[in-house]
Amino acid sequence: MTKSSALLGAATAAEYAGALHAVVDDVAARVAAAEQPFCGASRRELQALVDDVDLDGPPVGTPDALRETAELYASHAVWFHHPGYAAHLNCPVALPAVGAEAMLAAINTSVDTYDQSTVATLMEQRLVAWTAARVGFEAGDGVFTSGGTQSNLQALHLARERALTDAAGARLGGAARRERLGRLRVLATASGHFSVARSALLLGLDDDAVVAVPTDAAGRMDPGALARALVDVERAGDVVMAVVVTAGTTDRGCVDPLVPVADLCDAVGAWLHVDAAYGGGLLLSPRRRHLLDGVERARSVTVDFHKTFFQPVSSSALLVRDPADLARATWHADYLNPAEESGEPNPDLNLVDKSLQTTRRFDALKLWATLRAVGADGVGAMVDAVCDLAAAVHADLAGDPELRLLAPTDLSTVLFRFQPDGVDDARADALVPRVRRVLFDSGRAMVAKTVIDGRPCLKLTLLNPDATLDDVRDVLDLVRSTAHGLLAGQELLELDSPPCRAVHPRLERTVTTDAALEGAAR
Repeated sequence: MTKSSALLGAATAAEYAGALHAVVDDVAARVAAAEQPFCGASRRELQALVDDVDLDGPPVGTPDALRETAELYASHAVWFHHPGYAAHLNCPVALPAVGAEAMLAAINTSVDTYDQSTVATLMEQRLVAWTAARVGFEAGDGVFTSGGTQSNLQALHLARERALTDAAGARLGGAARRERLGRLRVLATASGHFSVARSALLLGLDDDAVVAVPTDAAGRMDPGALARALVDVERAGDVVMAVVVTAGTTDRGCVDPLVPVADLCDAVGAWLHVDAAYGGGLLLSPRRRHLLDGVERARSVTVDFHKTFFQPVSSSALLVRDPADLARATWHADYLNPAEESGEPNPDLNLVDKSLQTTRRFDALKLWATLRAVGADGVGAMVDAVCDLAAAVHADLAGDPELRLLAPTDLSTVLFRFQPDGVDDARADALVPRVRRVLFDSGRAMVAKTVIDGRPCLKLTLLNPDATLDDVRDVLDLVRSTAHGLLAGQELLELDSPPCRAVHPRLERTVTTDAALEGAAR
């Protein structure tokens, strides 16, 4: 008797269909029934469930394994489609993208070389060209990546390699390379993504290589401060490797002034990188595309499709204005993309020549299906919807006696604190992490916390186009009631002589004899 294979193939195609139908039906039921974004289980409880699974035990078969996995994972997952989720840059996902995800997972294409991917390579390149044209890179190129962190890393890698060339364009080596490497500087604001500083570390730059450029009151890069920083770097005998601006800062959702920054970069020949991981969806916005005016003058741009294009993780891209820049990352291997093939009249199109990754998922398929199903204008309308919702929340909170707005936004964030009259800064500061923790532990709503201008605050990141103003008001009402409860509890603890002090086991007792305690108890 032939043993059934555990692999997807011709003999197991029917089993595959049954298994996937069962998973889809289960997930659909859970999505429809979700009453809050998280179940509220504690980390201790979840750890116990995970530890209880015997990964070395006897096999249970595909149906039982998938049911068990769903009970462990799906039952305790965070649901980003629920309107009570408003914490981080996580979006609900487009239906056609989810279907494409199932397709690419089953086929398991790797788009590193053409002979592994064929039409998938051509589809990714078409989407890269489409996105580059939306940026304004009419002859540009690019490659899909795992996310904004990798896109930013590759952009800075390309900028580093450009900076480490001599006047004739040859790659520096040896002592000359090491000497210049120590003088490379990256100019960015403190509001930029942390991946900029981490990339500098990974690229071997000095600890002080990232120079913080001051911002204006709204958290946007100050062009005047950038001009001074460029001069300071030159006077110090150092080299500007790149200027990094952000189109959609993680906390404030603000867009740096791209045109005046581009003017300065052009004047000194500096590489301009625009991190539009959050704000990239503005490329499709019918009403807010102007916020990205000047992006076409960048040398490289990061776009995260798994944020404001509503794609499943992962789906990002690095775009470059000059296709030759991508060659700075090329590395040849005889078994993969031998160098001698590059001179043939019709060489294979190997995307590994452009990527820091080798094996790489066909994540472009999800965006392809979404654009065909929903249309670029449809995606843009969803981007405008979340920005409109944030604007409505800002208007709703203007003058609120308890929830105080801290900063404006260009995109879909709301920064605020619970601080009614009579609550000083120190007490309001202390409430921020406690409110966030109570809400998280309850599972009923999720908000984030951050620090703006030295003060802790709560943050909503609104990326659900189907959410309404009433949905957000419900979350804010939970913030209010939680904060009031925490304040009331703190006030009880601070009473000089609480009535229970004589008997409460955790309070210093005012009477110490057993007889006195018994009498007090009676």
